[in-house]
Amino acid sequence: MLNIISILIGLLSLVIVIPAQIPLLGWANWIALPFVAVGIIIGQISSSNGGRNFCLVVLLIAAVRLMLGGGVF
Repeated sequence: MLNIISILIGLLSLVIVIPAQIPLLGWANWIALPFVAVGIIIGQISSSNGGRNFCLVVLLIAAVRLMLGGGVF
């Protein structure tokens, strides 16, 4: 059950992160990061690794975009 919740939180974060790849919308990644962190924590508590790994991939996408944009843009 916790794995499904983690995947749903990851999907919500992915919906925020995908449009944030557009220039000048990078600030949306900062909104997605707390959701991703909660998804990773819930996925870690779960007995399965799928939700946690999915949230880690979303975190990687958001972090790379933030590094390329200098943190804001």
